[in-house]
Amino acid sequence: MTRNYENQDPAAFQRLPEFKKEDDWIRAFLRQAKVGHIATAWDNQPLLNPSTFWFDEENHRIIFHSNVAGRVRSSIERNPKVCMEVSELGKLLPSNVALEFSLQYRSVIVFGTASILTDSEESRRALYNLIAKYFPAMKAGKEYREITDKELRATSVYAIQIESWSGKENWKVRADQSDEWTALDEKWFGEF
Repeated sequence: MTRNYENQDPAAFQRLPEFKKEDDWIRAFLRQAKVGHIATAWDNQPLLNPSTFWFDEENHRIIFHSNVAGRVRSSIERNPKVCMEVSELGKLLPSNVALEFSLQYRSVIVFGTASILTDSEESRRALYNLIAKYFPAMKAGKEYREITDKELRATSVYAIQIESWSGKENWKVRADQSDEWTALDEKWFGEF
């Protein structure tokens, strides 16, 4: 059965609504998550790129960067509609029913419009915040050289203005099991 998504918020439907997380959980997850996968499109060709990122809560946007030229920049210039996936995986969850095998996961999907930051001071601030997320104890001008104008000219800094998002968490201790089949031996539950 297909669902009509036309004129719907891309985050409107959840297959498992009991896993849905609220905005405060999503914000906290985006603050600590390490890698985002940013999806763009070039005509009919979808593209996906992993990237470090910083969640700019004050402006409700995601900051990331890439080379000054390349697939990411070209596709965003052509079609700025993007989405980003961030996830964390836990244990594999065995079951005695094939369709119930699962894994623990937490994830956020962000939908929005990407733009290239053109103001050099805004780009510089965004990059310093991105660095501070991953290396909070290191300071520009002390542990590493401050960002130069030449480095800024060689970098594209993007902001995804968040239009909608969804968060999910499936962190069950065990996958669903069936009483109609032999119970799994306890050894399988700590194996993965």
